[in-house]
Amino acid sequence: MFEYFPTGPYTWNLSVVATLNSGGLVDEVDRACRPIKDAADAGEDAGTPDFLRAWTALTDQLVGQAQAEEKAAHLRTAGQLYFRASNYLAQAERMLASSDPNRIPTYQRLLELAQRAFALHSPRVSRVEIPYEGTTLPAYLSQAPAADDGPVPVIVLVNGLDSTKEHMYSSNHWVELAARGISCLMLDQPGTGEALRLQGLTARIDTEAWAGAAVDWLETRDDVDTARIGIVGWSLGGYYAPRAAAHEKRFALCVAWGANHDWGAVQRRRKEREGERPVSHYWEHVLWVWGHTDLEEFLDFADDVHLDGVVENITVPFLIAHGEGDRQIPLEYAHRSYEQAVNSAKRELRVFTPEEGATEHIGLDHLPHVSTFIADWVADTFAELGRSRPAATSA
Repeated sequence: MFEYFPTGPYTWNLSVVATLNSGGLVDEVDRACRPIKDAADAGEDAGTPDFLRAWTALTDQLVGQAQAEEKAAHLRTAGQLYFRASNYLAQAERMLASSDPNRIPTYQRLLELAQRAFALHSPRVSRVEIPYEGTTLPAYLSQAPAADDGPVPVIVLVNGLDSTKEHMYSSNHWVELAARGISCLMLDQPGTGEALRLQGLTARIDTEAWAGAAVDWLETRDDVDTARIGIVGWSLGGYYAPRAAAHEKRFALCVAWGANHDWGAVQRRRKEREGERPVSHYWEHVLWVWGHTDLEEFLDFADDVHLDGVVENITVPFLIAHGEGDRQIPLEYAHRSYEQAVNSAKRELRVFTPEEGATEHIGLDHLPHVSTFIADWVADTFAELGRSRPAATSA
């Protein structure tokens, strides 16, 4: 993995790589990071205020440029600037402690930037609300151009422990799906993104509850092929999505973008300082996501966040994509998910190697490579499912 901070923390280097592989520009990222190289050596937690200030300054610069381009009626240029600004601010916000007073204001600004990017850069992406247990789950819907001609397949794209729907938007995975005739619902499920930050909805083990709500909503839309709704989850979503597909039988396929087969065991390892952690202020973040206050009690609770006895219930096509050198989630978990998914109609394990790149966590070191592989697999599988339908008969 490219490491901008050679002696700095893994979390900072992961953020830089994720930003660059989600449309960030080398020059802009370098200008943000160069002043904080020394701060990186202070440790992943201590340096996060410096990280926020540096990346906010870059965001401010791009927003100023975007506003000037809007006034000049250069709307495409302005949209590109807003898109990159939202990418940079999303990574800076991700690094903050949940208790940091800057966290919520920064996220609220990120929501505003995303809306400006939709209007000028991505007009087929829109904000939607999914009814869920007396409230709603916020999401972004990318409607594929093919939907103009009739119902199309849809992927429900699911967050991990520390990502948001804004990270999914920056990743451009929805673009790859749209080019293949597939719409994408980028969801802030409980425990992530806006659902956590502004609504206080914490994560839950029985992910089929909120995943089923997403399917309910999609089934009301005329532009959705309701027989071909799939779920893809990255990072901790590699637990969330398979769990949902095992119990919510309306999903037509499932992808674990990072095989988080036994997340509870990973927490035990992290407490012993084994393996890397995805985000600064780690334990504060984890307790916030799951709605706990006591670490030891949480670790006992987290022991139940696993897929043993679960993936056996997946009957639809199931792809497990994992990096050979993932420093967060052991490769052995990818093999375990594959070995246990014996009832899947089509199971596949794809391990990305150092020689090709994408060997780090969820392939962040070569994100487009993994993204296009998954998009192709999804498109091929949806096509196979479409061909397997019984032919319509005429009276």
